[in-house]
Amino acid sequence: VWAQVACLSQPLGDMGGSASSLATTDVDTTPHVVKTSPIPGQKPGTSGLRKKTKEFMRYPYLHNYVQSVFNTLKDLNVPVEGGTLVVSGDGRYWNDKAIQIIIKMAFANGVGRVWCGTDGLLSTPATSAVIRCREAGFQPFGGFICSASHNPGGPDDDFGIKYNCENGGPAPEKMTDLMVAWTAKIEEFKICSGLPDVGLNVPITYKLGSKTVEVFDSVEDHLALLKKCFDFEQIKKMVAMPDFSIVYDSMSGVQGPYARRIVEKELGAAPGSATNADPREDFGGKDSPWHGHADPNLTYAVELVKTMGLDKGGNKIATEKPPPAFGAAADGDADRNMILSSQFFVSPSDSLAMIVANASLIPQFKDGLKGCARSMPTSGAVDLVAQKLGIECFETPTGWKFFGNLMDSGNPTYFPDTKVYTPFICGEESFGTGADHVREKDGMWAVLAWLQILAAKSEAAGKLVTVEDVAKEHWKEFGRNYYARYDYEGVDKPKAEEMMKKMSEMSIGGTAVQGMKIKCNDVFEYKDPVDGSVSKNQGIRIIFEDGSRIIFRLSGTGVAGATIRLYLEKYEPASGDLGKHQFEVVKPLAAIALEISKLKEFTGRNEPTVIT
Repeated sequence: VWAQVACLSQPLGDMGGSASSLATTDVDTTPHVVKTSPIPGQKPGTSGLRKKTKEFMRYPYLHNYVQSVFNTLKDLNVPVEGGTLVVSGDGRYWNDKAIQIIIKMAFANGVGRVWCGTDGLLSTPATSAVIRCREAGFQPFGGFICSASHNPGGPDDDFGIKYNCENGGPAPEKMTDLMVAWTAKIEEFKICSGLPDVGLNVPITYKLGSKTVEVFDSVEDHLALLKKCFDFEQIKKMVAMPDFSIVYDSMSGVQGPYARRIVEKELGAAPGSATNADPREDFGGKDSPWHGHADPNLTYAVELVKTMGLDKGGNKIATEKPPPAFGAAADGDADRNMILSSQFFVSPSDSLAMIVANASLIPQFKDGLKGCARSMPTSGAVDLVAQKLGIECFETPTGWKFFGNLMDSGNPTYFPDTKVYTPFICGEESFGTGADHVREKDGMWAVLAWLQILAAKSEAAGKLVTVEDVAKEHWKEFGRNYYARYDYEGVDKPKAEEMMKKMSEMSIGGTAVQGMKIKCNDVFEYKDPVDGSVSKNQGIRIIFEDGSRIIFRLSGTGVAGATIRLYLEKYEPASGDLGKHQFEVVKPLAAIALEISKLKEFTGRNEPTVIT
C-alpha cells in the first residue's frame, strides 16, 4: 500500500477512507542542505511577516524565513530536536503549499512531530489553544501560523507567517529581532526534499520512520477550552427563546467550521445562523460583498451590517425583515470580532469595557478579575471600569504580544517574582478582544462572552436583554467615550514617515487649536511592568484639557505602502448627552488632527479609506 501511495501524484494518505493511522519506513526523510543568500525586507510587523503572496511564492523566500526562525530557536536553546511543532493557517491562497514546505523543513531541522488541523486549518486563537491544551498541555515548543489575518487572500493579495512560542503567544520582540538578524546573514537552509506531501483532509497519524505528522479535528481543542470558560447550557436557554436570533458572519475565513460547530450545533442556533461559513482561499474574492477583505468592521462586513439594519456609517436603515437580535463577524484568521444587535453597533473599545464590567457573569471569572489592559489607541472606557472594580489596568503599545507578559505574570516558568495580574481581560480598538485562556485575541471567545452576559441578564430579567440594552445601562453608569478611527490606507510610506517625524518633534502643550486647549503631546513609550523591557516610538499622542485624545500611528499590518491610523476620542460624562452618533461627535477632533498633522499636504488624501 505504501509503495502505491508513495508513487501517486497526490499527497500521502489523501485518498479518502477512514484510516486513522498509516506507518512506513519507505519514505525519504533525509535532510538536505541547500545554499541560499539573504533576502532583504524579511522583518515582521506587529503580527508576523506579511508580504504579497507572489513574493512569498518566489523561491526561496519562505524557506529563508522559516530557517531563520529555526536558527533563532536553536540559538535560544528551544527544544527543537525531537520536539513537537504546530503548523496550520487560515486557509488563504498558497497555505496548502506553505504548510508542506514548513513540515519538510521542520523535520530537516530535527523536529520529531508536527501537528496540523484538518485541511491545514486552525484559527489563530485555536492554534494558541492547541499549543497550551492539546493532550497533556504545553507539548509543542511552538507553532507556525500561515496567515495575514484580516488582509485579503489570493495570488495578487497578501500572505503571512507568524511564529508562536511554547506559551501559545506570539514571539516577543527580542526573539523576532534575532530572527531578523538571521535573515540578513543566512547562507543555507535545511529541507527533507525527498519527503512526499502528506494529506491533511481527514484526522490521521502518519508514522514516517522516526518522524510523525498528526492531523486532528481543527475545532475540538478550542471548543473544549471554551466550554471551560462559559456555561453553554445557560447560553442555550437564551438561544432557544422565541425572540432571539443570531447571525455569525465568518466572511469566508477560517472561523466558518468553528461557527457552525459552536453556534449551530453546540448552542442550538437555527441552521444557517453561521453565514459565509465555508473557508475560501480568497475569502470570497473580489465578487463578494466585502471584496475578499475579511475584516469585521462597518466598512467591510457589509452583508452582516445590512442584515442588522445599519449602513457603513452605523446609521439605521430599513430592512426587508426584522434584523436578528444578535450579530457578529470574524476576520480571516478568526482572532477579531465585531458585535451588534438589531440596528445597533458597539465599538470594540466599549465592548472591552462592557465585558470587563460584567465579568462576574462569566464562569471563567467566578473567582474575580485581577487585571485588564488595552492598547494605547483604544479608548479609556475600560480604565473607568477598572477604577471602580479596584483592579489594575494597563495601557500597552498596539500588538497582542504586549499583553502576553501580563498574562504570564507570576508564572513560575517565566516570571516567578512578579505580581500576578490574572485572571485577565484585554483588548484593542482594532476589533480584538480576549483573556488569559489563550495568548491570542479570540473572536469566538468575545462572541461567547457577550452571549454569556446576555444570557445571564436575560435569565435574571425574565425577558431577552440585548447588546443595546447593556450598552445604554453601561453609559448611564460610566459615561460614554465617543470614539472613531480613520484609516488612510496605501499612502506613500516615506511621506507618511515624514509626517510622523514632524509631529514627534512638535511641542504644542498649552496651545489652542480651533478653540480646544491642548494639555500635552508626546510619543508613546511603554515600559513592560513584568520584564522591564522598553518599547519606544509607539504612536503620537495629543491630549486635551477636557480629556479628549488624538492619536496617530503607522500600522504594522499592511503590505502595500503605509496605513496611517488616526484615533479620535471624546468623553461625555454620565450626566451628559449619551445618545449622539459617535462619528459625528468626533468630527471636530478630526478637523483639529488634520490641521496639526497636515495629513492632506503630506499624503494628498482628502478622506479616510475606512472609518470604524
